[in-house]
Amino acid sequence: MNQREQSLADTRGRIMQHARRQIWVTFQKEGIHKYPAAATDPALATGDEYDVSFLASPHRHIFHFRVWVDVFHNDRDIEFIQFKRWLENLYRDSTLSLDYKSCEMMADDLYDQIAARYPDRAIWIEVSEDGENGALVKYEIAHPNLSIKI
Repeated sequence: MNQREQSLADTRGRIMQHARRQIWVTFQKEGIHKYPAAATDPALATGDEYDVSFLASPHRHIFHFRVWVDVFHNDRDIEFIQFKRWLENLYRDSTLSLDYKSCEMMADDLYDQIAARYPDRAIWIEVSEDGENGALVKYEIAHPNLSIKI
């Protein structure tokens, strides 16, 4: 191996050693929610094609979750099947509830549970209604202009 090839191999090794590693899991849960302000807020109850006042009534969704969490090594730092089952059980055991919350609120609730069990890790949570519309919230442990690192 010549000097240039060695240099490139060394660079790849350094990049690999310092790579950010995350696992992700998906799961789905049925829930009922509503947005009470939709009935009275003039920006929402517009009376035209943009009217979403119907959201004030309870309605059903299948909420789709995708959760990423930092891992610190390649050999199952967090085993993702166990992680997924634990997340699903948070709802089955009523530790968490979906009802009457926005996707962002559900993400915050879920983040709190994950961060308590797996501290000092960046966590990203995507929650969607029926896999169609949703939110992605990124809970970073370091933020440009704001260091939260413990």
